[in-house]
Amino acid sequence: MLTVIKVRMRKKKNRQARLEACAGVIIKEPEKHKGKWLELKPGCREVHLELGCGKGRFTAETAAGNPEVLFLAIERVPDALVIAAERAAERRLENLFFIPADATLLNEYFEEREISRIYINFCDPWPTKRQAKRRLTSPGFLTLYKRILKPGGEIHFKTDNQPLFEYSLEQFAENGFEVSEITLDLHKDGICGVPTDYELKFYGQGLPICRCKAMLK
Repeated sequence: MLTVIKVRMRKKKNRQARLEACAGVIIKEPEKHKGKWLELKPGCREVHLELGCGKGRFTAETAAGNPEVLFLAIERVPDALVIAAERAAERRLENLFFIPADATLLNEYFEEREISRIYINFCDPWPTKRQAKRRLTSPGFLTLYKRILKPGGEIHFKTDNQPLFEYSLEQFAENGFEVSEITLDLHKDGICGVPTDYELKFYGQGLPICRCKAMLK
């Protein structure tokens, strides 16, 4: 049985004004960029997509370290989006943009084989069987990803929820992905890679983080 504890995010002060101040990094009509996302940043060689970027720590640091990659981050929660957008704007990152939308609409925003990598970090496990189709690693979502990923494209997946991780490994294998780099304790020997805000919190509490890479065959 998958378990989850939901934490409600506080409403951010002056949220709308703050979002407007970061308008340059927020894509309000993503469908207009379908098939031509790389035009946003000439010189970038490929597009990476993060689903549910939260407050954007991982997003901003990863984009900063890979200026040759165009990073797009989907986040539907305005109170998280405003913090993520401010982080990007403050660092003046020219290769990072945010899409205030839902992952179910990926087909409307991206052409076939347009994305080289997808990041899924600490998504909601949707614990009951009737909620399973809402998990971002369920067969329905994997079908969406397979359409927009290039051949050999990757999904990088992290979670603190081991039952969700085990479920996801099964779904990747059954839906045309080759799974590798599997670990049940990513930070056993210290922080590995770029962490999210949640990840730093979990690490501080001594909670193990599961991670894997799934490559489209």
